[in-house]
Amino acid sequence: MQLEIQPEQTQSNSPDDRLNWEVNRRRNFAIISHPDAGKTTLTEKLLLYGGAIQEAGAVKAKRAQRSATSDWMAMEQQRGISITSTVLQFEYQQHLLNLLDTPGHQDFSEDTYRTLAAADNAVMLIDAAKGLETQTRKLFEVCRMRQLPIFTFINKLDRPSLSPLELIDEIEQELGLSTYVVNWPIGTGDRFRGVVDRRQQKIHLFEKTASHGSKKVTDTIMSVDDPRLKSLLEADLYQQLQDDLELLDGVSPELDLEAIHHGQLTPVFFGSAMNNFGVELFLEAFLDYAIAPAPHESDQGEIAPTYPEFSGFVFKLQANMDPKHRDRVAFLRVCSGQFEKDMVVTHTRTGKTIRLSRPQKLFAQDRETVEVAYAGDVVGLNNPGSFAIGDTVCMGKPIRYPEIPSFSPELFAFLKNADPTKYKNFNKGVSELQEEGAVQILNSTDESKRDPILAAVGQLQFEVVQFRLSNEYGVETRLEILPYSVARWVVGGWETLEKVGRLFNTFIAKDRWGRPVLLFNNQWNLDQNLADHPELKVSPIALPPS
Repeated sequence: MQLEIQPEQTQSNSPDDRLNWEVNRRRNFAIISHPDAGKTTLTEKLLLYGGAIQEAGAVKAKRAQRSATSDWMAMEQQRGISITSTVLQFEYQQHLLNLLDTPGHQDFSEDTYRTLAAADNAVMLIDAAKGLETQTRKLFEVCRMRQLPIFTFINKLDRPSLSPLELIDEIEQELGLSTYVVNWPIGTGDRFRGVVDRRQQKIHLFEKTASHGSKKVTDTIMSVDDPRLKSLLEADLYQQLQDDLELLDGVSPELDLEAIHHGQLTPVFFGSAMNNFGVELFLEAFLDYAIAPAPHESDQGEIAPTYPEFSGFVFKLQANMDPKHRDRVAFLRVCSGQFEKDMVVTHTRTGKTIRLSRPQKLFAQDRETVEVAYAGDVVGLNNPGSFAIGDTVCMGKPIRYPEIPSFSPELFAFLKNADPTKYKNFNKGVSELQEEGAVQILNSTDESKRDPILAAVGQLQFEVVQFRLSNEYGVETRLEILPYSVARWVVGGWETLEKVGRLFNTFIAKDRWGRPVLLFNNQWNLDQNLADHPELKVSPIALPPS
């Protein structure tokens, strides 16, 4: 199926006006959260209200009635967790939203870091019963580093929860982030009755339905000063609501869009994604407060999204999204200009010109051919080994966007092929999973040790690699765990390492680019070697070579 926005939808048919209109109507965002905060549920409900699916849970694509959930990988569906990042595009109120769904599990935080490089806004999802959790704090720091606008959705208000004021205070005190309350809850747990929309000064009372949140809810809407409200709420809930609203009016800061856009002030929403409480209100406010696609820094200066020449960068690779065709897809974030099917571009890293054929609009694992795309959009490109994570492609004068770094892994194991007759499949699977960043692959400098070394952030990454090698490549493997927990790249490479001489309690490996990586049992071993060799400089992150 081919998708193309028709010219009559725009305000003008001139190329510049068309480009400006398309860019300004786009909103691009990622959801960050700790595992089990309800990220996948919120994602489905946003798609439900955006009309991209007809019924949450069944998750049917609106155009092609095929199964398409954000958790598309077999292992994700079996375990009920998000392992990979996916892209979900949908329209709502004349806006086009690109939702970059990220893994919640901390073992896949590197995939999330890469995805945040392609996002313009972030939605921080918090479990109302647990408040801020470890993974949320880590991902918040990445958002702060990039100065992303952050929208906070406090979820699961229909369950026993911390008090709303306590949750607000935690965000402000622990994250140092000012809050602007947009929607305020009426009760929590079994007594959750709805939310107050402070933007419109409206009360939204919700009713639980037999659909259990699989369909849009109907709500009763009235003014905050409607006299009927007192008879619809228990006396103590009504009084508590009046006290809370008076307090908020007294202490809440003024709405400051500039502060929101610089990541200094977070709009806060309360609700229950499972039961659709507050989801549509959040979506409507998000369209008003979020930024349109932002400029990107490059080696040629800042590139505006309305810059007429096309440019973009690859932030993710994924193998076997369609197992029948053994495909490899590169996720390209469009940064400027207009992307067109079959356009010929410069691949900045290699200097080669390539044709971007068979571009795809992605909806989890479902694909549709896309004719045009604009800044903020994500396009799937067929990747026969041409792309690496962080690659820039462009028209006109060559530019390069910043590379996406690799972070220091903490778990290491030799990956052994259990069946020597599957040698070719084993090598292909390892190579393709390495390309997409599912795990880092190191190799021993000892030529007698041919088995690749898996280097992961968490144990679940090992399990995913073994599962995918078996499920997608027909290869059974076993692991030989190594006793290391710290990895560092040598600044200056092999030449520097040779000058340093012998290092004690250190395993020397090489990364996919052939550069030296030092593995240590623990931080103490690393510190001891650095003290013994002050001339040795190491780094916990590595950028792909130019």
